[in-house]
Amino acid sequence: MQLMKDLFEDGYVDVAIFQPTYLRDFFVNGWNTTEQDAVLKEKYPDKFILNGAFDPRDGDAGIRQLEEDVKRYGIKGVKLYTAEWKGNSKGYKLNDPATYRYLDKCVELGITNIHIHKGPTIWPFNRDAFDVADIDEPATLYRDAGLRFIIEHCGLPRVEDFCWIAAQEPNVYGGLAVVMPFIHASPHYFAEVMAELMWWLGPDRLIWSSDYALWSPKWIVDKFMAFDFPEDIKQSRGLSMSLDDKRKILGLNAAKLYDLPVPSGAGFQVAVPA
Repeated sequence: MQLMKDLFEDGYVDVAIFQPTYLRDFFVNGWNTTEQDAVLKEKYPDKFILNGAFDPRDGDAGIRQLEEDVKRYGIKGVKLYTAEWKGNSKGYKLNDPATYRYLDKCVELGITNIHIHKGPTIWPFNRDAFDVADIDEPATLYRDAGLRFIIEHCGLPRVEDFCWIAAQEPNVYGGLAVVMPFIHASPHYFAEVMAELMWWLGPDRLIWSSDYALWSPKWIVDKFMAFDFPEDIKQSRGLSMSLDDKRKILGLNAAKLYDLPVPSGAGFQVAVPA
């Protein structure tokens, strides 16, 4: 199977985390659903972590589905797509009262990792639905409840807004999907973005995301392992990127979020295909 080769044979990956995205207004059977992902999870239980999803506009039925997913799959994380269309609705906010009802249910069910798609606008979705402003309040409200908010794509192109929020909310993490490919397409821009993220969040709250199958992870990992900040950024920001920093970003941080055992002294890589 091509996926297994791309990730685990060629791509250095030890464990991959499925991030379901439904988009049922565009795809009758969903883009990739928890049920679809569960087929590979069942076949390769040690290679995959299965996440769920929810949409607060689903009301009571969505709550029951979330409970069923935990009972059936034992999920510890969910992927939210706040720009998803549903009938006449063009998205929702993380700080909507309806969303808080679901976050309360996540606390009750032991779902601790809340992955949220906040990245570049993709036609025809609403730009405002990708804005990061709605992260701030729930991160504060659910800090003591143990919820961690992993912002996939780090809010690009709203990196500055994201960093100001993450700097004051220690339970906010940055998922590096979309950020990582710039290491090839625009290396200095990548360095500038990473400098902001490292300055405000540090290496302990950044999570490598592969964006598979838009591209396979091998070339990204190879380039990231060879990466260092250019001299102008080193001098202006006083930053460097150590091997320990890279190990955290490429796997150890995600392993900690999902309670994955890591062999002592070993490299460990977790792919989050955001």
